[in-house]
Amino acid sequence: MNQLHHFSDGLYAKEVVLNANSLASQHKHKYDHLSVLAKGRVQVLFEGGEVQEYVAPACINIVKDVNHTVLALEDSVWFCIHATSETDVDNIDNVLIKEGV
Repeated sequence: MNQLHHFSDGLYAKEVVLNANSLASQHKHKYDHLSVLAKGRVQVLFEGGEVQEYVAPACINIVKDVNHTVLALEDSVWFCIHATSETDVDNIDNVLIKEGV
């Protein structure tokens, strides 16, 4: 899984390149945000057992406080888009990701 970081005025986008059959680990966020599937096909496994499949292009609302995992069904590119003024890539997850899954 390869990650790139993009910043604009008050916005942050984490670009995640997922190879087929790879996972973006389970986590939950402190704030609702949008994710964009720019390429590929994924399943998002939500807390409580809900599974949604998305095919690019797709825009997905990710709700705060809900654990989720992204499974790439084929090579995929996923963007998490957040409203934040944080620009330190070493601290950004501390600002956006909620502790304890």
